[in-house]
Amino acid sequence: MFKELIVVLFLIVSIGFAKGIDKNSSKDLNSSDKNSSNYEKSNIQKAIENEKKFEKEQKFYMGEDYNLSQHKVDQKTIDKVKAIEPEYDFDITDVYAD
Repeated sequence: MFKELIVVLFLIVSIGFAKGIDKNSSKDLNSSDKNSSNYEKSNIQKAIENEKKFEKEQKFYMGEDYNLSQHKVDQKTIDKVKAIEPEYDFDITDVYAD
């Protein structure tokens, strides 16, 4: 009886702790990315306007008809992407050990 109570208590505490971490991390993301979310919303709005224009015209465009300069990626957006560092600590010697 005592063991089950400890297990249930541990599960409740761990679930509560996990939910608290999720809330804190989402608050940090929301507070730091307000400018980028506005930037994304404006880009989405521009894309929607372009799609409405294409729907209205109903024309197949050829390569020379496209203005590809409007699809260039902003360097500020690229700088915000975090680099993923590789993990070099993998040791294959224990993988095939019997």
